[in-house]
Order: sequence, then C-alpha cells, then structure tokens
Amino acid sequence: MNLINRALIFFVLISLFSCSANPPKLQKEDVSLHPSCQPKNTKKAELDEDKYVRIGGVQQWVTIKGKNCSNPVVLMAHGGPGNPLSPYHDSLFQNFEENFTIVHWDQRGSGKTYAAQFETGEITLEKITNNNLSVDLLVSDGLEVSDYIRKRLGHKKIIISGSSWGSFLATKMAHSAPNKYHFYVGLSQIVNGRKLYTESYIKVKSIAIEKNDQATLNILNSIGPPFWSQPASFGKLRRIIKRYEDESVSQLADWKMANEYLSEQTKRAYIFGEEFSFLKFIGLDGDGMVHNIALDKCCTQFKIPIYIIQGQKDLLTVPKVTREYFKKIKAPEKEYIALEHSAHDQTIEMLRAYIDTLNAGVSRFIEKAILPAPKTSN
Repeated sequence: MNLINRALIFFVLISLFSCSANPPKLQKEDVSLHPSCQPKNTKKAELDEDKYVRIGGVQQWVTIKGKNCSNPVVLMAHGGPGNPLSPYHDSLFQNFEENFTIVHWDQRGSGKTYAAQFETGEITLEKITNNNLSVDLLVSDGLEVSDYIRKRLGHKKIIISGSSWGSFLATKMAHSAPNKYHFYVGLSQIVNGRKLYTESYIKVKSIAIEKNDQATLNILNSIGPPFWSQPASFGKLRRIIKRYEDESVSQLADWKMANEYLSEQTKRAYIFGEEFSFLKFIGLDGDGMVHNIALDKCCTQFKIPIYIIQGQKDLLTVPKVTREYFKKIKAPEKEYIALEHSAHDQTIEMLRAYIDTLNAGVSRFIEKAILPAPKTSN
C-alpha cells in the first residue's frame, strides 16, 4: 500500500471509527489458575480463552488455545509491528493445538489492544507523536504477558517464539529473562534495522537487474539506497519484495481471518493499529524504532537453546544477515533451519518446519509434568 493510499484510508476511516462505541474499560484482575489447569481436574479440558488483560497499565488482548493444560505453552510474538496473529490462529495454527497451548498477544498499538488503548478511534498527528511506542516498552509488555501466562496456566517456563518484527522482540525477551523460557524459536529473524533494509535493497536490485525489470529499477533508483527519512520509501521497497517473493514461492499459507474478527469496528481497529505501528516503527522523519534494532550488538550470549527458521528466498530478512548473526550466537544449543522453498511470510513448508522444531525442542528440553506456578503479580 503506497503512502497516498495509506493516507486516504487513514483519514476516510477517522470519521467512521471516531463514531463507534468505545471498548469497555476493564478493571485490573487477579491472576488465577485456569479452571482446566487445576490440580484436581483430571479431565482433558480444552483451553479457549480470549480476553483483555491489564499489561503495563493498558488493556491488552491475549488469546489462549489448546487441547490440554499439561501441554507445553508457546507465546507467539507477532510481526509488523501492527500485524497480530490472533485473527489468523484457526487458519494457521489450529493443528498445533494437539501438542501445544498457543498464546497470541496483540501488542501495544496493534489490533484489539489498539482499540482498547485509545478511547476513541480518531487518529491525529498529535496521537501519533504523543503516544509512546518503544522497543523497551514492548519488551517490558512481553515479559509481563509471559508472567501472566505462566501463572494463568501453571507453568514455570514457556516457549518463546516470534516471526519477523516479533522475532526481534522475542529474542530480546529471551535474552533479558531466560528463566521464564524453555527455548526460543525465531522465524524470518530480524537482526539489525540498518542491515535489514540495506541488504534487502541490494538483493532486490540485483534481481531486478537480472530480470531486466526496468520499471522496478526506476523505482529503486528514485528512492536510492537506504536509510530513508520518508516512510513512503520503505513502503515502495516492501511492495517490490512482496511481488518478487510471490513469484518465487509456492504453497503459501492460507491467511484467513476468523469470523469473530470480521466486524467493521474490529477491522477498523486493525487498520488503524497497523498504520499507527508502522509510523512508530519507521518514524515520521527517520526517527522510528527500526533504528533501535541491533541484536548483533546487544544479544549474542544466551542461556537457553536457540532455533532460527529462515526462508532461503526471503528478500526482507535476507539469509546472509541471519546467518552472520547465527554464527555469533553462543547458547547451550543452537540450530539454523534453512527452508529452500520459503521466503519471508509463512508458507506451508515453514509451518511444517515450525511445528517440527517445536516438537524437537520439547523432546530435548522440556519435562512432561506441569511445574509449580511462579509467584508473579499481574
């Protein structure tokens, strides 16, 4: 979506969303063990919970899906930023539920959390500039979500995972609080904000030259190599990446939004949240969160096992950068899983590798029994 189209959607929806009903303000609640996880519960009860939880002073949307409370728990940090996975759970991850309890969290400024965070849907420049959305804040939120899940489900540790932008947050979380997690699984790993776009630009331009794609070369030459101060330049590169990846990848996953997320109010919140988070990520003048991404500088020593799943055709988080970072990592165990037929977004091949990797990690690093719940406060 180009900047003009983004702006049109942005302002056209302002009047619609500002007239919609405000989401209710929920009071802070004590965290209790889920009924299905009670020690006296001998039945194999399913977990299906969607609710707001107060995290970092903000009502944040958390979903829990699974077949058995004794199964290992996976917290999936979504990408974007601003692209929650919760609406797509049924189409992408439902088959994970037999062996895992899957937790999705709409990050601050995203999806249903965005709808609860702002009492009206009206978006203004003042809202964008005066509301904090930072790496440190999101990592802090993620750690608090982890504590909530551990106490809610009665697990001393959980599995932490993330894709794209979420892989950066999840890596930071695993690095700062390894005592909360069994192991880490990253997909389409983001390593360094500057390298991300520099190497992507170089790779995409080389493909355009090879294809003799003059129209694409004209666009790339007009924006020049990164780093850019205008959000539109990032969008132009991302659209080219999407087109080239779609041409090279088969068996794309079926990203189908669940019915409960199809109301007009919810869809508006997701659109606004994506716009808000995108501008906070890129910045209005080259001052966004992307400049604070540098895992290769801060986070190479880990106390838990590390798995990284990487599509070989990924033109955004290019394998060259991911490989270089992986080689620097020191961890009890680590594994790099290269997928020949996958790019950046999740494919059927990537989802299969994901569940296989989770199963491998469980068999190697997790005891079957439920561990005592930690003493944490929500």
